[in-house]
Amino acid sequence: MLDQIQAIVFDMDGTLIDSMWMWEQIDTEYLARFGCTCPDNLQEEIEGMGFPEASVYFKEHFPIPDSIEEIQHCWNEMAEYKYLHEVPLKEGVSSFLARMEQRGIPMGIATSNSRRLADGVLEVLGIRKYFRTVVTSCEIERSKPAPDIYLKAAEQLGVPPQACLVFEDVPAGITAGKRAGMKVCAVEDDFSADLFETKKELADYYIRSFAEL
Repeated sequence: MLDQIQAIVFDMDGTLIDSMWMWEQIDTEYLARFGCTCPDNLQEEIEGMGFPEASVYFKEHFPIPDSIEEIQHCWNEMAEYKYLHEVPLKEGVSSFLARMEQRGIPMGIATSNSRRLADGVLEVLGIRKYFRTVVTSCEIERSKPAPDIYLKAAEQLGVPPQACLVFEDVPAGITAGKRAGMKVCAVEDDFSADLFETKKELADYYIRSFAEL
């Protein structure tokens, strides 16, 4: 998997940290404030979107009086507590990151999350030190499945895209990595369990846990 690889770029939610469960919970709780029920296909509709695009989607599809900025602020407050107190690392992550650092492989993160939440959870979980760059959706024009965020991460790591390996947990992210010209390893996550075959088909590799590596 690491042949010809000069850098590794990770998605964060559902890949490094077990956090995908909380986003559906936050969406449900937030919409309930305005008497709205969370549609069954909501997570599929907003998959890969960053905070800016997702907040616009909510504003356009639900009767929400909050402004775009207020929606994002509210999500940040709701998510911050869960990130700092309830979200764990996925199995084998710490050992794998330490091993890659020992091998001198530069690593980065490309996340659809916000800067505030990404920095907070990485510090709390003690893994921020491993990453030379953290790129968030707020810093790019197009979110996953567009390749922008992975191309920016490769640029900041100083490595050609074709020499990067991506770890991702959902089809939109896997597609983004492939469109960037990178090798992609799909990571198993309960949230996307029903997409197992799609993920295997899209990615170059598939792992159930970083402990396998």
